[in-house]
Order: sequence, then C-alpha cells, then structure tokens
Amino acid sequence: MSQADHSRDPCPYVILNDFGGAFTMGAIGGAIWHSIKGWRNSPPGEKRFSAIAAAKARAPVLGGNFGVWGGLFSTFDCAVKGVRRKEDPWNAIIAGFFTGGALAVRGGWRATRNGAIGCACVLAVIEGAGIALTRVFAESNRPIAPALPETAGGSSGTSVTPAAI
Repeated sequence: MSQADHSRDPCPYVILNDFGGAFTMGAIGGAIWHSIKGWRNSPPGEKRFSAIAAAKARAPVLGGNFGVWGGLFSTFDCAVKGVRRKEDPWNAIIAGFFTGGALAVRGGWRATRNGAIGCACVLAVIEGAGIALTRVFAESNRPIAPALPETAGGSSGTSVTPAAI
C-alpha cells in the first residue's frame, strides 16, 4: 500500500471531485429514501404527491450533508498526505478523526471527542476491510503453476512428477 494512487487527480482537484461525488450520492440516496418514506407516511390517494414532495424537500439536505462530509474528509486527507509525505491507510484514519471532530465541534468538547474517535474507528474498519479484500483477491489471482510437459514418445508410460523436477 505504499505506492501512490496515480489514477486520482492531484489534491486541489480531488477535493472538489469528492465533494461533488458525495453530494450526488447523498442526493440520489436521499431521493430514494425520502420518497419511500413519504409514500409510506401518506394517506391513500395522496401517496404519489407525498412521495415526490418529501423527496424534493429532504433529498438536497441529505446530499448537502454528504457533500460537506466528503469535502472535509478529502481536504483533511490531502493535508495529512502533505504533512506526512506518505501514502498509507493511516492518512484516511487521521483524516476521519479530524473530519468527525470538525463536524461535531459545535456540540462541545465531549461531542467533538466522540465524533472524532467514532469517525476514525469507522475509517479504520473500512481501511482494514479494504486491505483484507485486497489480500484475498491477490491470493485468488495468483497464477497457477504451469502444466508439466509431456514426455517424448508419449506411450512409454512414464510420467514426470513435481518431485522429479
């Protein structure tokens, strides 16, 4: 994991990209979630109108919340990469710590501490799962040993065993 991910944009651009992606994800998920919620919580005959109204009212708010989280996380991730001069999973965990703390700072010292620790733990689990999946798939994609060559003559009845090689 020490190699840099060169498929991503440089840090100033990745912040805007992550903000936009997180906003879009939150808005689409919020539209689905709140339309179902509006449908279920409305009287018969007004279900379609209530579903659309709930999605229009709440989906942009959820998208904005996701966007703020994604933008802050990406900003802190770029800052941590710049300070540490390393590319490793600790960057995401440290950035998650700062993001959780920054989002909870209005709730006081205790909320800031709990938000920071909670967000860092979530990011640690995500990074750990990513590392584990990478290792599992790397082992499953390991090349199979090449087939052993046939013996000359073919019908001699002798076979080449791996121990004989």
